[in-house]
Amino acid sequence: MKRIIELYHEGKSIREIARTLGVARNTVRWYLRNPGLRRRERPERPSKLEPFADYIKERLAAGVFNCVVLLRELKERGYTGGYTILKDFVKPFREIRSKAAVVRYETPPGQQAQVDWGKVKYRTADGRTRSLWVFVMTFSWSRVIYVEFVERADVATFIRCHINAFTRYGRPGDCLYDNAKVVVLGRDENGDPVWNPKFLDFALRMGFAIKLCRPYRAETKGKVESGVKYVKGNFWPGVRFTDLADLNRQAQVWVDTVANVRIHGTTYERPVDRLAEETKHLQPCPALDRLAPFLFGERKVGRDGYLKWNGASYGVPWRFAGRHVMVKAQEGKVEIWSGGELIACHGQLPPGKRSTLPGQWDGLPKTDNHPRREVLAVQLACPEVQVRPLADYALLEVGG
Repeated sequence: MKRIIELYHEGKSIREIARTLGVARNTVRWYLRNPGLRRRERPERPSKLEPFADYIKERLAAGVFNCVVLLRELKERGYTGGYTILKDFVKPFREIRSKAAVVRYETPPGQQAQVDWGKVKYRTADGRTRSLWVFVMTFSWSRVIYVEFVERADVATFIRCHINAFTRYGRPGDCLYDNAKVVVLGRDENGDPVWNPKFLDFALRMGFAIKLCRPYRAETKGKVESGVKYVKGNFWPGVRFTDLADLNRQAQVWVDTVANVRIHGTTYERPVDRLAEETKHLQPCPALDRLAPFLFGERKVGRDGYLKWNGASYGVPWRFAGRHVMVKAQEGKVEIWSGGELIACHGQLPPGKRSTLPGQWDGLPKTDNHPRREVLAVQLACPEVQVRPLADYALLEVGG
């Protein structure tokens, strides 16, 4: 290379020339020893990633940019290369988004958990697209997460997810939310929050404070926002499930074997290890009898004597048809209550199945099997009109 010779005559060392031109020092030495020759370049070897390029581009088009997920999928398809080459391949396809700088807010162990909903979509076996909600609670100090997928985004479901998370890990001093309707209905003329009364009652009974992030500043709740993205990016792309129960079983395995045992990018520790310290500062979940009003969901019984719960149909005594009842599902059982009375109990079923209650139709009055008499309209008879000979009209004309 001519430039190598020029820099050498300017008094530059081999190290400086190599650093300036971005080449190896051995390359610089070769050209200095053979100034009149052109070095034969080595033939470029094909990349191990090349046979999988079309598959990667297909996954990128589907929105999967997480290289950990892509590497896992490629290895299942025979890829023997490493992570770095995959990351370099994906990098040009990433959307570069600039974000304003914010101050990171840290809390002591057991002080806070951050909570949010996320919406995910899936394709059914018959090709239809449907959606579910994912509840994510991130304990702020340890970064341990709790994940649960649900079909409804109502306040009753939101509360039950809290109870499940607190039962598993413990209750923090406060929980931080965005301004979702399940928590806050709006703000009054002074800008103070108008709480959802059912959720406020739950927080008071449970014993934690409700905190809200600033409106339109979701980054103040960054830990859980990152948690939702992490679930969508790392767990969701490779999921294949049969029903909601199967999906949540897979989610729990992923939480225990991936999410909570990885080295966290901020703390540089495993969340499960930090949880051992945070658990000392978390309060146990109150007894379920104090939380009984929040363990129920309201449903309306159809005219056929069945109600829908998580896609399955459960029978109740016929006299409750058309009425609203309360449903509690736990430990594989579905209990149906009305006015403080247990009226039916079933084993939990997968979606699309139906369970009939023994004696469900006992005492139902029998109806007459004769067909109803059809209501008939009435046709009236036309009035009779007298017919006269034309000669009578002729007499009238001449004054007869």
